[in-house]
Amino acid sequence: MSTVAGGLEHGSEPVQRVRPLWWQEDERGCALMLLDQTLLPQQVVYSRLEDERQVAEAIKTLKVRGAPAIGMAAAFGLVLALRRLLAERGDEASLAEVLARLEEAGVLLAATRPTAVNLSWAIRRLLGCARQLAGAGCRPGDLGRRLLEEAQAIAAEDRAACLCMGRYGEALIADGDQLLTHCNTGILATAGWGTALAPMYLAHRAGKRIHVFVDETRPVLQGARLTAWELQQEGVPFTLITDNMAGYFMRRGQIAAVFVGADRIAANGDVANKIGTYSLAVLAQAHGIPFYVVAPCSTIDLDLPSGEEIPLEQRDPREVTAIRGVSIAPDGISVANPAFDVTPHTYISAIITERGVARAPYSVALRGLCADDHHPIEKQAER
Repeated sequence: MSTVAGGLEHGSEPVQRVRPLWWQEDERGCALMLLDQTLLPQQVVYSRLEDERQVAEAIKTLKVRGAPAIGMAAAFGLVLALRRLLAERGDEASLAEVLARLEEAGVLLAATRPTAVNLSWAIRRLLGCARQLAGAGCRPGDLGRRLLEEAQAIAAEDRAACLCMGRYGEALIADGDQLLTHCNTGILATAGWGTALAPMYLAHRAGKRIHVFVDETRPVLQGARLTAWELQQEGVPFTLITDNMAGYFMRRGQIAAVFVGADRIAANGDVANKIGTYSLAVLAQAHGIPFYVVAPCSTIDLDLPSGEEIPLEQRDPREVTAIRGVSIAPDGISVANPAFDVTPHTYISAIITERGVARAPYSVALRGLCADDHHPIEKQAER
C-alpha cells in the first residue's frame, strides 16, 4: 500500500525535510513506512510495509537503498516477522518457533543485497539479541517489544553517527571549496544527515560557500535522481554532471576534494562502493585531489583482509539497457551490470567515521577505531 506524502517533518535537530523510513503503529497495526526512492524525484510516495517479505522486496528493488538505511530496514523487517508470528500463533507461540521464524526472515533479508555489510550486521545484531533474550526466558511478546527497541536503537545510533561524521568531514572542507560526490549518501540513505553528504550539509549550514558537483551515477541514476533532489531541498548549490565529465573538471582545477560513501570497508582499507567509485579515485590521485571515504564503523568488516574478498552484487542487465522501462540499447546484446567496484586503500586519503578520521596504515587505524573500548576522538584531523 502506498501513500503520497505532502509536507514532511523530521523530529531530529537540526530539522531535515525528508526521511527514508520509520516504524509506525496505528489502528491498522504495525508497519515500516518507507519512502519509495524508485519514484523520486517526480513523486514522493511512502509505502506501508507490513511483513518481512515486503521489506525484502523493497530492499532488492532499491525502493530503499544506502548501506545504513537497508540495515535499518532489515532490522525492522525482523520485528515485522516476529509480529506476524505472534499474530498467527498468539500465546501458543514458543521461543523455539520465535527463533526459527527470525532465522528464516534473516536469511531472506540477508540475500537481498550481498555487498553492503550493514545489512548482515543489523540482522546479526537483532538475532543475537533474540537468542540472548530467549536464553534468559523472555516471553515471546516481551521479546518482540525488546527487538523493536533494538531496531530503533540502530536508527538512533546511525542518526548520531551521521552528525559525528559530518563534523569530522566538515573540518576538511574550506570556504569556497568545490566538491565532487558519487551516488547518493545523504538523508535518503541513512537515519540522519548521511555519510559523504553530511560534511557538505554541515559546511553549508556553517556558512561556508561550497559548491557540489553531482555525477549522475549510471545505471540507476542515484546522483541525478536522489542527490540532486536532496541538495535542492536543502538549498546547497550544486551542478549535475555525467559520470564521464569528472576528469574534465578535475583537470580544470575545479574540484577541491571528492567525498564518497562505502558499502563495505575491508580490514586493510579497501572500499567497496557504487560502481564508478574506483574510476574517480584514480582520477583524483592523478590530479592530486584528496579522496575521502565517509562511512560508519558498522560498514567496516575486519573479518575480510582486503577488498578482493568482498562479494560484489551483479544486478539485472535491464538496468543498463533501459531507463524506467524505456529501452536505450539494441535487443539481444550482452550486458554486464556490477553494482559495486573496489577502490584499493592506496587511492584513499582518509576514511571518516563517527569515531574519528582514519589515515594510512588503515590496517592499524581501522582496527583501533573499531575496538570495543574505543572512545570518540575529540581532536579532528587538520586538512
